[in-house]
Amino acid sequence: MSDDKIGNKTGSEGLSETDKGYYEDLYNDLPKEVVDILMQTHPLMGKNDDLEATAYRARRPQRREDVEEVKEARMQQVGNEINEVSRAPQQEGDPTRYVSRRARNAESAHTSAPKGNTMNQDDYDDGIQMPDYLVMTSGNTSGAPICRDDNDAIAELSYLCDCMLSHNRKIRIRADDSVMDYYKDEPYMIRRSRGYAPLPVMVSAPWKGQVLAVGGELKNSFCIGVDGRFYLSPYVGDLEDLRTVNALKETIGRLETLLEVEPPVVVSDMHPRYNSTMIAEESGLPVIKVQHHYAHILSCMAENDCEEKVIGVSFDGTGYGTDGTIWGGEILIADYQGFTRLGSIQPFVQVGGDVSAKEGWRIAVSLIWQNTGDLEKTLDTVRKLGLCTEQEAKVLVTMAQRKLNAVTSTSAGRLFDGVSAILGIRRASTFEGEASTALEFAAEAWRAQEIQKKNVDTVSGERTDIKRNVETTGADEKPETGNRKIILNTGDIVAHLVREKLEGEDSGKLAYEFHRALADEILAACEEAEQETGIRKVALSGGVFQNRLLLELVDDGLAEKGFEVLKHSLIPPNDGGIALGQAAYGMAYVQRHRQV
Repeated sequence: MSDDKIGNKTGSEGLSETDKGYYEDLYNDLPKEVVDILMQTHPLMGKNDDLEATAYRARRPQRREDVEEVKEARMQQVGNEINEVSRAPQQEGDPTRYVSRRARNAESAHTSAPKGNTMNQDDYDDGIQMPDYLVMTSGNTSGAPICRDDNDAIAELSYLCDCMLSHNRKIRIRADDSVMDYYKDEPYMIRRSRGYAPLPVMVSAPWKGQVLAVGGELKNSFCIGVDGRFYLSPYVGDLEDLRTVNALKETIGRLETLLEVEPPVVVSDMHPRYNSTMIAEESGLPVIKVQHHYAHILSCMAENDCEEKVIGVSFDGTGYGTDGTIWGGEILIADYQGFTRLGSIQPFVQVGGDVSAKEGWRIAVSLIWQNTGDLEKTLDTVRKLGLCTEQEAKVLVTMAQRKLNAVTSTSAGRLFDGVSAILGIRRASTFEGEASTALEFAAEAWRAQEIQKKNVDTVSGERTDIKRNVETTGADEKPETGNRKIILNTGDIVAHLVREKLEGEDSGKLAYEFHRALADEILAACEEAEQETGIRKVALSGGVFQNRLLLELVDDGLAEKGFEVLKHSLIPPNDGGIALGQAAYGMAYVQRHRQV
C-alpha cells in the first residue's frame, strides 16, 4: 500500500508506526477514497490514549500473519462499527460518514492472479469500456422492494457493492426510478414512479366518492380514487415476495394518510390466488373484483378521459378469465359499466405452469403439436428446430393431452415466447420478457436493413399464404359467458413460420412477418367488431403493447381504416397501470349503486 493512501489526508498522523503497518496490509486492496473514509471514522484516529483505542488494540491480533483472518472479520465488523458512527447526532441534512465493505470473498481471486494477467474480477470480454466506479442511488435484491434503512442495506446489498453512503434522514416512501420509452416523439411510460407518482389522472366524469384499487400481482402499483382524481402510486414491485407485500400495505397506509382519505370499498383482480386479492379481502371492506384484461382497457380509457364504449385490444402475458382459463390476447367491447369478450387469439395448451413463462420452447412444442395433431410429426419438427430432446417433447405432449399441469390459454405474451423459440432467437428467458423483446429486436433489425436496401420508408411484409380473415364462431354462443365470436388465426401464422424456418428462411424476416401477420389479424378483428357494434374507437393496452413495432403496425393500420385509436402515454400499458382501470370501474360502480 502506498504511503499516500494513508498519508496526512486521511488523518493517519494519529496512528503509531505499528498500527500504520498493520493497516497497510489490511486495507491494501481498497481504493484510496474508501480508505480515507474508513480511516477518518476509525476508533484509533486521534484517540491513541483513550479507552476506546486501547480496547480496540486489545481485540486486534498482533501477528502480521493473521491479517487475512482479520480481513474476513473486518468485513463483518465494519458495517456494525461504522454504522454506530453513522447514528451519532448530526445536523439536519449532514451526510453520514458511512462505508460498508463488500462481503463477497473476492480477495483470493484478486491476489492469486498471475502477475502478467491484468484482468480482474470485474473485467469482461465484451469489449465495452466501463468506468472505475458505478454509483447507484438505490438498491434491492431481485424481487424485493428497495432497501430503505441501513440494516436492510447491509443485510441485502453487502455482497453487491463495495461501499454504501448513508444518511440520518429517514426514507418515508420508496420510489423506484421511472422508466419511459418514446413512441412517435411522445412519452410512452414503462414504469411510473419517481417524478410522476402520485400525480393524479383527472377525468371529466362527475364522480363522487373514494375507492382503493390494489392492482395486480406483477409490477404492482395501487390507486386511490377521490371523486374524479385518481392517484396511482409509485411502482411497488412483484408481490411474489413477502417483503413487497408488506411494502404495499405500508405504502397504501401512507398515501391514504397523505390524501386524508379512508376509502370504503376496495377493488382487486379476479385471480383468487393473487396476494393483492388477499390484501383486499383481508381489509374487512367490501371488495369489487375486476377482470384483468378489462382493467387494462379501462386504464387506457381513463388516461384518455373516454366514457363511451370502445373496442378493447388487450394483449399481455396472463390474466385470470371469467371462464377459469388463462386469457391474454383479447378483443373486448368495454365501457365503465361492463365488457363483452368478443374474440381472442386461438387458444392453446400452456404446459408447465409458471415455468412456461420462462421456457418458451415449451409453448413452441405445444403450438406445433396443436397444429400437427400427430406425435411423430411433432417430434420430427421439434428435432429439426432443436427445441428440446425427444423425451422432453413426448412428456410435454402427454401432459397436454391429459391436461396434467396444463391450462387452456390465449396468452399473447406466451405466443411471442413460443415464436421466439421456433425461430431460434431465444429458446428460454433469463429475465422477464427476454424472448419476446429479442423477437421484436430481430424484426426491427430486419426491417431496418430492408428499408436501407430499398431506400423506402416502410416495408409492407405482405404474404399470400397466411389467412388474415378472422374465424367466427356460432351465433348462438354468448361472449359474456367467456365464449368468443371471433378467433384470430394465430395457429395459421405459427404453421407458416414453422414451414418457412424449416426451409431455411431468415429468422429476422420471419420475426417481422409474425408481427405483420398478428397486426393484420388484430385489424381484421376490429373491422369485424365495428361491423357488429358500430364502434369506431379502439383502445390498445396490455404489456405486449410495450412492443413498439406491434404498436406501430396496429396503430397505423387502424388509423388508415378510419378508427380513432386510444393509446397509453404517462400510464404504463403493462400491469403497472391496471390499478387505474380497477379504480375507475370501482368509482363508476359506486355511482351506480348510490343512485339505486
